[in-house]
Amino acid sequence: MKLLEGKTVLVTGASTGIGRAAAIGAAQHGADVAINYAHSDGPAQSCVTEIKALGQRAIAVKGDVADPQTAQDFVAKAVETFGKVDVMVSNAGICPFHAFLDMPVEVVERTFKVNLHGAYFMVQAAAQQMVKQGHGGSIVAVSSISALVGGEYQTHYTPTKAGVHSLMQSTAIALGKHGIRCNSVLPGTILTEINKDDLADQEKREYMEKRTPLGRLGAPEDLAGPIVFLASDMAAYVTGAALLVDGGMYVNLQ
Repeated sequence: MKLLEGKTVLVTGASTGIGRAAAIGAAQHGADVAINYAHSDGPAQSCVTEIKALGQRAIAVKGDVADPQTAQDFVAKAVETFGKVDVMVSNAGICPFHAFLDMPVEVVERTFKVNLHGAYFMVQAAAQQMVKQGHGGSIVAVSSISALVGGEYQTHYTPTKAGVHSLMQSTAIALGKHGIRCNSVLPGTILTEINKDDLADQEKREYMEKRTPLGRLGAPEDLAGPIVFLASDMAAYVTGAALLVDGGMYVNLQ
């Protein structure tokens, strides 16, 4: 059964990692997909190629989510191409690991602009289009287990992911009357571009694996199913929720 048959799905930060997996997962479930990406032209085009190979339509729109205009342009291009927006998956994010006491101002500001401001304006732009269309929609934001737990070298990152989680709670209230559902997924330690250097340390990687009840770190594809579920009509009465996708890591950190 294809859960997103006939729907148009927008995914930010989708040239690699969780965003790419979500975009391809949506296509596997029958959606046409518009992906946003910032830098990686080759991977973005290969994602589009992979989606088209599944028999679905796809476009890639380059743009930095830190610029509010990018959100308006991304939604407009998707509507121009596909005629509507049914689902927004706000995924784009960065996490340049750094100690707290000498954290550069520009690193903090860039992280907030990409992770939190970027999510805010993407969600707003998608919601504006969904309200105009008048048939509801679904917004899924990729938060993090870091919204719930701290990280010594993530003092600039964890507040943004807590903010994304909170944004979904508030927009669930603001947009419910328009039939728009807003939920977040909270990944645990997933092997992506964000943390590949950090997890290149074999000792640290093994430590993280041992702290995960399922005994392994996550892959981007582990997020595709939960995101597709929340985007689909199977989750028609789910809004303002947060779904941990962490192999059990959070409960093992108590």
